[in-house]
Amino acid sequence: MKKLVLLLVCMFTMHTMVMADNDKPIQVNQLPAKAQTFLNTYFKDHKVALAKQETELFYKSYDVVFTNGEKVEFDKAGEWTEVKCQQSEVPAQIIPEAIRTYVKTNYPDVKILQIERDKKEYEVKLSNRWEIKFDSKMRVIDIDD
Repeated sequence: MKKLVLLLVCMFTMHTMVMADNDKPIQVNQLPAKAQTFLNTYFKDHKVALAKQETELFYKSYDVVFTNGEKVEFDKAGEWTEVKCQQSEVPAQIIPEAIRTYVKTNYPDVKILQIERDKKEYEVKLSNRWEIKFDSKMRVIDIDD
């Protein structure tokens, strides 16, 4: 009986390791509809270099990399989780108003080059190399230089 349990644990572990990093290239039209709409709205003039689906054991996400090096990440539902711009700045329409106002007021000469979000907070990276974290109520909770 112990051998059977050990065998099952080993098989589950091996299956988990195999599934833990399963990336596959996809076409843009295979992204969730929300992700496609987001790209068509904010990045319609960008040429896609790579779109891929990342599948982990309990999580699925999508990455889109453009030929100019900019990148957008989406969760399984097609909601953006990260926008990283190197050649330009993050589209202002996707940045919450409170964050835009805070950055414009306190750092008037900088651009927001990257924004990340999860259920609890937002993080922006500025062109002056500062990183600012906001909680879900848009209050500053951390600043790194």
